[in-house]
Amino acid sequence: MKYFILAIVAVFLTGSVVAQGDIIGAKDFVKLTKTDKNLVIIDASKAESYSKVHVKNAVNIPHATLYQESEIEGLIMKPAELAAIFGEKGVVESKTIVVYDGGSQKYSSRVYWILKYLGAPNVKILHKDMDEWRAARLPVTKMPTSVKKGTFTPKVNDAIIADIAYVKSGKAKIIDVRASDEYDGSADNSDGHLPGAINLNHKELLTDTEAFKSKEDMKKVLDKYGIDANTPVVAYCRTSVRAAVLYAALVNVMGYTKVKVYDGAYTEWVSLGNDLAAGSSVSVKKKSGGSGGGC
Repeated sequence: MKYFILAIVAVFLTGSVVAQGDIIGAKDFVKLTKTDKNLVIIDASKAESYSKVHVKNAVNIPHATLYQESEIEGLIMKPAELAAIFGEKGVVESKTIVVYDGGSQKYSSRVYWILKYLGAPNVKILHKDMDEWRAARLPVTKMPTSVKKGTFTPKVNDAIIADIAYVKSGKAKIIDVRASDEYDGSADNSDGHLPGAINLNHKELLTDTEAFKSKEDMKKVLDKYGIDANTPVVAYCRTSVRAAVLYAALVNVMGYTKVKVYDGAYTEWVSLGNDLAAGSSVSVKKKSGGSGGGC
C-alpha cells in the first residue's frame, strides 16, 4: 500500500510543475496572490496576446519593448531607461514580481533576467499551463489592469551579464542555445556560431510541454556537455532571448552561480566584424531554419 501511494504521488508530481528556486507553478502563485500584498504580475507576451486573455491584475510589458533602437538588434536599454519603463507600469524592485509568458519560457525568462540584472531581489517565473491554471482556479481576464505608477530604483548586477571582451577572454564556456541549423550556419538567419562555442539548444532544458525539467533530468543534459556548478558559462543566441532560458534553468533548477548572458549575442558579434565558425557541410543554398522566431 505504501508503495502504491508513493507511485501515485510520483505520477502527480511528474504531471505538474514543482517549484524550483524562482520558478513556480499555478498553485504556489495562487498562494502568493492571497498572502503577498506587495505582489506585482508581469505578462511578458505581445500586446495582442495580452488583450485576448491574461492573469487578473497583470500588467503587460512585452520583452521587445525593453530594447534599444540600435543597428544591433536586441540590446537592452540602459538601466535608468529600463527602470523608468518598469516604474511606469507599477513595477518596483522592492515588491514580489512574478513574470509569465505564453508558455515558451523565452519571454518570461528574458524579462526575469533583465529584472535580476537591475537588482530586483524577489522575482519569480510562473509556468503557463492552462490545465494547471484551471485546476488552481487562477483568475484570468481580458480587461486591462489599471496601473499605479511607482519608482524602480536599479542596483545593477554586473555579475550576470557578459560583454564581448569577457566572451573573448576565454574565462568561461560559451554556450550557443540556438537550434543546430543556426549553430552550424545552414539556417537562413545564421552564418555560423562564435568560435569555440558549444551547441546546447535551450529546448533540451524543457519538457515536451515546455516546462523546465526537473533537476535530475536537467543534470543528465548538462553532464553530456561537461557543465557543472564549477563551470563558468556564458549563454547567447541571436539576441539572447533564448539564452535567458538557460540562465533561469541553471540558476534556479540547478543552483549554479557562475552563469552570465551575453546580451550583445550573435547580432553584436557579427555587426562588429568578428569571425564565425560554421559546419563543414553547410550548403551554399541554405534551407529555411532556426526555431528562435527572430530571437
